[in-house]
Amino acid sequence: MKRAHMFTVISYAALISVLAAGCSSSTQPTGGATSAPGTNPSAPPAGKSSEPTTLTLLIGSTGTPYPATQAVAAEAEKKLNIKIKFDIKPDGTEGDNLVKTRLATGEMADILYYNSGSLLQALNPEENFVDLSKEPFMANLLDSYKETVSSNGKVFGVPGGSSNVGGILYNKKVYAELGLTVPKTWAEFIANSDKIKAAGKTAIIGSYKTTWTSQLFVLANQYNVQSQLPTFAKDYTANKAKYATTPAALRGFEMTSEVFKKGYYNKDFLATTYDTALKMLAEGSGVQYPMLTSAIDALAQNYPDKVKDIGVFPTPSDNASLNGFTVWMPSSYYINKKSKNVEAAKKFIDFLISQEGQKAYMSKSKANGPFVVKGIQVPDDAYQAVKDMQPYFDNGKTLPALEFISPVKGPNLESILIEVGTGQKSAADGAADYDKDVKKQAQQLNLPGW
Repeated sequence: MKRAHMFTVISYAALISVLAAGCSSSTQPTGGATSAPGTNPSAPPAGKSSEPTTLTLLIGSTGTPYPATQAVAAEAEKKLNIKIKFDIKPDGTEGDNLVKTRLATGEMADILYYNSGSLLQALNPEENFVDLSKEPFMANLLDSYKETVSSNGKVFGVPGGSSNVGGILYNKKVYAELGLTVPKTWAEFIANSDKIKAAGKTAIIGSYKTTWTSQLFVLANQYNVQSQLPTFAKDYTANKAKYATTPAALRGFEMTSEVFKKGYYNKDFLATTYDTALKMLAEGSGVQYPMLTSAIDALAQNYPDKVKDIGVFPTPSDNASLNGFTVWMPSSYYINKKSKNVEAAKKFIDFLISQEGQKAYMSKSKANGPFVVKGIQVPDDAYQAVKDMQPYFDNGKTLPALEFISPVKGPNLESILIEVGTGQKSAADGAADYDKDVKKQAQQLNLPGW
């Protein structure tokens, strides 16, 4: 496998600078993206047949990307005479394995909706997906986003939705009732959790039935790690830094272990799904939920009268001055290189990131953070949790998740953290196991030093 493309903190900083500027301007209406010169993705193809071209699209059903993509597909059928047939994949490791199996057996859909960053690199994008770097519509995307879906100078994806952050979603109404303030340190977070538990509510919601949700304390702690150790991502990629031997990085494993030991989770957290966790948060029976802000969309969809009560704060470190958010790029749409309908698929994703396509997308999926399509602004009616994020972007208190500045991410982090988060394994042992887990992937990517 060819060496994976590396992402830089410098380019990400450029993204945040552009995005923050865009977010602070609320005078432009939502859906302000423009198509590349000379293209008109809304125009029906000349001489189109009465029968639409059918494309298959593999996507997960969690959250709003699926209904948002359905909304775009409905418009595409009218405008482009292209029909999308959806194929639903499971979340987490099971879904990752399905994607790899489909690619290996030649049974992948025409279009795949999947992660950007390191998980894309694990799919060998040059072998499996269509290079979009010379397509005119790619001019609509920020360069720093394109780096997260690139390998060896080729670009393979277009974004679904906005960027978002990892942190602690919390019920503001319950916080106010209990006289709590947003914590800036881990000690303050623990003190709040003790008070919530004493009030008879679930202090921290666990949803380990949806296995990927076990990872948030570790993944969203990256801002704290990178703030203290600016070379961590580079050293980690070069096999010079480890989770088990880097105290700042080990801290995320320790957090995962501590909240379990203190009894903050709901009693049935092993059987609790992501959807049930959001219900608990919305209703206030559970008060804090380590999660990505992409969850805000699902909350708004299912509990529109409660979403205003939900806020977000960064995963606290042991130093109040470090307080900031870890940022995730949106997942992306990729065209299967073996598809028999590549040109139709290109027309669909061109439409998806056009002004009209983005308007349709956002009818079902509002902003969870800054957009990476040029001209799209966070609207005035953004969710309260998104507004909570804004000062951190404005003040430069954001850094990328590790998976966007390093191609190294082991496949078994979620299962390891379930063991840590249920007391079956210590934080130190979990971190050591994960360090072993990433080695195989790094070697598959032919990274130096491994």
